[in-house]
Amino acid sequence: MDEARPLFDLTGRVACVTGASSGLGRRVALALAASGAKVVGVARRGDALATLADEIGVCFGAVTRDITDRAGLDALVAEISAPFGAPDILVHAAGLNTRQTADDVTPEGWDQTLAVNLQAPFFLSQACISAMKAKGWGRIVCFASLQSSRAFPGGLAYGASKGGVAQLTRAMAEAWSGDGINVNAIGPGFFPTELTQKVFDDPDRAARNAAQTCVGRNGRLEDIDGPLVFLCSDASAFVTGQILMVDGGFTAK
Repeated sequence: MDEARPLFDLTGRVACVTGASSGLGRRVALALAASGAKVVGVARRGDALATLADEIGVCFGAVTRDITDRAGLDALVAEISAPFGAPDILVHAAGLNTRQTADDVTPEGWDQTLAVNLQAPFFLSQACISAMKAKGWGRIVCFASLQSSRAFPGGLAYGASKGGVAQLTRAMAEAWSGDGINVNAIGPGFFPTELTQKVFDDPDRAARNAAQTCVGRNGRLEDIDGPLVFLCSDASAFVTGQILMVDGGFTAK
C-alpha cells in the first residue's frame, strides 16, 4: 500500500462499472467517483449513461455496449481503456432477472440470465487482468445476491447464476490474488432498483422483507457506498474471495 494514500482514497485509480445506467450500478459509479476514481460506465442505454456523465463530470467516461457479446470483447476493453487507461477496478453490477418460475423457464431466458450475470463477469475480468497484473494491483467486485444461498420463488435461473457468482468470486480470487488483484463480491439485500421494482410496488411484500432483516428496514442506495469503496480500496488489502452481505442482517435470521 502507498503510505501516502489514505485507506479509502481512490484518487488516481481507474474504475469500470458495468450496469452503470441504473440502480446499484449507477450508485456504484457515483460512489467511486466521489472517492476520487475516474470511472467508465458500461451499459446498453446510452441516454442514461449521458445523464450520469452530466452528474459526475469530466471524470466519467461512457461506453454503450452489450457486455455479453464475446466477439466484441477486445473492442469493449479498448473502449473502456480509452478515456483514462486500463482499469484498476472492475465492478460487475449489471444484472438480469427474468423471474420465470421453474416450470416456465425458457432456454432463451436461461441463456440470457447466465450470460449477463455469470458469463460476462468472468470473461470481462479475464480480458482486463493482464493490465492489472502489470501494475501489481487490482480490485474486482462482483454482485452476488440473497439468492446466492437462498431459493426464492420465480428465481431459478437467477439463483443459479448468483450461486455461480459466489463460486466464481472465490475461484478468481484463488487465481489472481497472488498478483495483487483482490476479488470479492457484495450480496445486496432488497434495494429499490429497476430489478426489484415489482417487490417495492407491493407494500405488504416490501414490509415483510424489511421485517426479515435485523435492522428492520430495506436497503437504501447509499447503504452500498461504504462496503463498495472498502472493497475497491487499499482498506481491503487482506480481504479476498469473500461475499460481503449488505442486507441489514437478512441472511443472519
